[in-house]
Amino acid sequence: MIRSLWTAASGMQAQVLNIDVISNNLANVNTTGFKRGRADFQDLLYETLTPAGVASSAGTQVPTGIQLGHGTRPVAVQKIFIQGNYQNTQNELDIAIEGDGFFQILQPNGEVAYTRDGAFKLSGDGEIVTSDGFLMEPGISIPLDSTAISIGTDGTVSVLQAGQSEASEIGTIELVKFINPAGLNSIGRNLYLSTPASGDSVTGTAGEDGFGTIAQGYLEMSNVSVVDEMVNMITAQRAYEINSKSIQASDEMLQMANNLKR
Repeated sequence: MIRSLWTAASGMQAQVLNIDVISNNLANVNTTGFKRGRADFQDLLYETLTPAGVASSAGTQVPTGIQLGHGTRPVAVQKIFIQGNYQNTQNELDIAIEGDGFFQILQPNGEVAYTRDGAFKLSGDGEIVTSDGFLMEPGISIPLDSTAISIGTDGTVSVLQAGQSEASEIGTIELVKFINPAGLNSIGRNLYLSTPASGDSVTGTAGEDGFGTIAQGYLEMSNVSVVDEMVNMITAQRAYEINSKSIQASDEMLQMANNLKR
């Protein structure tokens, strides 16, 4: 009977984490380039009371044994890197990756981070930066007399300067990809860091060698589906509720046993 109390408690703890993940997904439903998370669970150790296949009599075996589980535990919160919907912004510095790849961002500490958020801005020096002022890597500087910025599907950045009739190329946006993007470490600010689980970054040109193409004037929105997350929330809430009912039932049965009299 005591076993059921701990088993149900592990189920309640698991659903608390599940709700935390769902809540974060819903909070970021409008976050550019956000990838939803999914909690993964495993069952815990089993106590084998009767092993399967043990002899029950001469020439016969028990076809199925008796194993009692001890609940569940969270083992991973995985980022699901499926494509989000695109929003047409008509902003020259809004760019989206159609397919595989990440933008490179140089952090103030000199470490390179990665993002799918293409809502870039211009700094006071004409550098292309994130909303936090972090530089794009490799850095691209827009001339002060530029009247228009054009970004090709291959990441080529061209500008039309005052007094010129033709645009001139000033740089190229490079993309990187990972063999296991789910292994990236989220650090906030829509940024990721590589880890041994993600593998080494592979740098390439947009539209080549499996890299996605770049679309100017678009943003990739969050891939969170509000309907799916609401269904998941209801499921998690009911699972939490039924586990609490199991604890209540176990407590009532223990109370009955405790009140037995000769």
